Amino acid sequence: MKLAEALILRKDIQQRLSMLDSRLSAAARVQEGDQPVENPHQLMAELDTLTNQLATLIADINHTNSATRDGEDTLTDLLAQRDTLQYKIRVLRGFAGEAGQLVSRQLRSEIRIMSTVDVAALRRQVDGLCKELRELDMRLQGLNWQVELITRT
Repeated sequence: MKLAEALILRKDIQQRLSMLDSRLSAAARVQEGDQPVENPHQLMAELDTLTNQLATLIADINHTNSATRDGEDTLTDLLAQRDTLQYKIRVLRGFAGEAGQLVSRQLRSEIRIMSTVDVAALRRQVDGLCKELRELDMRLQGLNWQVELITRT
């Protein structure tokens, strides 16, 4: 199985677990004399199965990511770069949005609010970071479809 397939399977299991959470909540209580729509014991058994599958899959994905190299970097290194780039972009976009807001004055005597940074330059910096993130994402996607998942079982 390719790493990309394992990532898709992980997402599917996570979505199924999320739905299972809702189904368990719905089956937790019923009015006296009624039966739950689904058997909570069967749902809990399914929960055990899915969480065990997910734990194994996550371990295999993490092992593959740390063992796979692309030049000097492991996939784990590249994922850390991607995550921090995403965070930096999110923070700088918010900062640029705040800095770019204009405050209108009714009278000349009112306090004038000024931006503390060059908003256009900051937005160009964010655009450059977004390009870097896209290129990194493409690199990761390509690797995900080339690398075989290393299973430890």
